[in-house]
Amino acid sequence: MTQAPFLSIVAPCHNEEEGLREFCRRAGAAAQSVAGDAFELILVDDGSSDGTWEIISELAEKVPQVLGVRLLRNHGHQLASTAGLSAARGERVLLIDADLQDPPELLLMMMPIMERGADVVYGQRTRREGETWFKLASASLFYRALSRLASVTIPRDTGDFRLMRRRVVDILLAMPERDRFIRGMVSWIGGRQVALPYERDARFAGTTKYPLRKMINFALDAITSFSTTPLRIATWLGMISAGVAVALLVYTFVRWLQDETVTGWSSIMAAVSTFSAIQLICIGIIGEYLGRLVQESKKRPMFMIETIRRGGEQAELPTAFSEMSAGDKRAALDAAFESGELSAPQKSKPQQNGRIG
Repeated sequence: MTQAPFLSIVAPCHNEEEGLREFCRRAGAAAQSVAGDAFELILVDDGSSDGTWEIISELAEKVPQVLGVRLLRNHGHQLASTAGLSAARGERVLLIDADLQDPPELLLMMMPIMERGADVVYGQRTRREGETWFKLASASLFYRALSRLASVTIPRDTGDFRLMRRRVVDILLAMPERDRFIRGMVSWIGGRQVALPYERDARFAGTTKYPLRKMINFALDAITSFSTTPLRIATWLGMISAGVAVALLVYTFVRWLQDETVTGWSSIMAAVSTFSAIQLICIGIIGEYLGRLVQESKKRPMFMIETIRRGGEQAELPTAFSEMSAGDKRAALDAAFESGELSAPQKSKPQQNGRIG
């Protein structure tokens, strides 16, 4: 079994060919500053349609610390992050996006905080460069709504950018849900979690991978994963609707006793439309939770890895890799490169003094 590195940096990548080399250069320099050569840089290609995997393969061949993970298809940011965390073997694990909005150099400030006893050090944004007013407003609304609805305390204005101890990562990987909201799951784990305020930069290159549709789906996953309050809201809406309906029935009966007909087609249709809308809202809320139960019950693999690459070696992992325990995953990773059964035509020895960039 190969010796585990001290630090693992995990970066999910989706169509990041324009800025990937610069990210690797900066992340590698930061890692070397705190861990020397005892680190690994795990780049997860989440079904990219550009040259992202070719660049990852090139970097993996030149630099022994780079491990490339290629998913069989696009699984989305949260599952790609989970795949990268599953491949991480370090005692300290940094989760960061490859778009350079979160500066890798903050690792030099995170590490001393963890050495003083923190289990998790997470970046908390004080400013967001390069974002539209709509993105800023919607993000602010989302985090504030989530803080009120969630059953656990999830810090505001935080992303997945964080440094975690090995035990936290192992607990996180043992959590089986498919609709993952990593920042909330880490908050649920508990322990000593410390915020590091920072100013978020604009993207180094490329465009955002979170359009409005994905933002809405992400918000629904977050709320339904950590709160049953929407179900209670549906109950209260139903009770209020029932109360209003009873009041209308009493009002109608009293008018009938007074030989006064109730007129007004518009008012009747307005009432019917209101109650119908409330019923549909309640059914929709229940459907969101029920749909997630159906997905969980299928027990499909959380993610599918096509291949992994380190140096000149290219190997495959077991089909059930995503369902293995943390210890079995590390053993499978070691075995993949020690067995000699490589999918590449020729096994070449990685360079020992390669540089990223």
